[in-house]
Amino acid sequence: MTEQMGLSLVISGLDTVLISPTDRTGISFVIRSYNGRRPSSHPLKKSKKPHMSVEPLSPRLESLVQQTRALLEQAVRDYQDVVYSNSLGAEAMVLTDILCTYAPEIEMFTLDTGRLHDETLALLDRIERRYQRRIEVYYPDAKQIEQYVRDNGINGFYLGVEERQSCCAIRKIEPFKRAVAGHKAWVTGVRREQSAERAMGEPVAWDDRYGLWKVSPMLDWTEQDVWAYIHARSLPYNALHDKGYPSIGCAPCTRAIEPGADPRSGRWWWENPESRECGLQPRRRVIPLKVEPRRVATAT
Repeated sequence: MTEQMGLSLVISGLDTVLISPTDRTGISFVIRSYNGRRPSSHPLKKSKKPHMSVEPLSPRLESLVQQTRALLEQAVRDYQDVVYSNSLGAEAMVLTDILCTYAPEIEMFTLDTGRLHDETLALLDRIERRYQRRIEVYYPDAKQIEQYVRDNGINGFYLGVEERQSCCAIRKIEPFKRAVAGHKAWVTGVRREQSAERAMGEPVAWDDRYGLWKVSPMLDWTEQDVWAYIHARSLPYNALHDKGYPSIGCAPCTRAIEPGADPRSGRWWWENPESRECGLQPRRRVIPLKVEPRRVATAT
């Protein structure tokens, strides 16, 4: 190969390696990844944007969008350094679209626990291509995973609540703490109707556990609202939603549910409903008031 020549090689049908001369001392290598693999460089390569059909929104949806937009924009003004924890769920598709449209200053990240469905990872790729921006991915610490498997087995989370919560702490909570460290506020897509605990949420609240403000702009959205917006905007979503999975987490801990069942009943289905949270969202204990029995008046 002469100084003026370049060589293009295709390896295993996956990568195109362009070898081009730099100077007399050596050559430079540029790797372009395709066929579903993540590009090797951080900036997302420009590509032709897919056709995005837009249908008129109902007055209710338009109102919800404006409320969500206002809260996101206010968070940027108040805290500047805001980050969105993208769950890749149906709500996340709505929030991602609104955020990218009206508050692109907000950073985005997601958690790859190492046990996600292939459909979830494919969705991540589709989102990045649609919005032409990178979503930072955080992974659990490999040594902690290895130790957990040595102690409990590859699927030790089925052994009991303690083992499952320990797995969630390693695969989700620890990387989440790294992801939000140093930021002033984080955004979540939780909705009131998802659980009794989430029904008590506030749009903006101080998060004691992580030491920053928590912004919840989708609390008042219903499941019907979420899907109406997804269809109106032709948004991508996880293919598992069409197979009976309303709530999607790690593959071993998520299953399809019967129509009409609690949307979160497919998560950690082997446990009692009271323990079915991964720990990222706070769990409040509802303590009943102690009522003294009414005394019966005695005749005098």
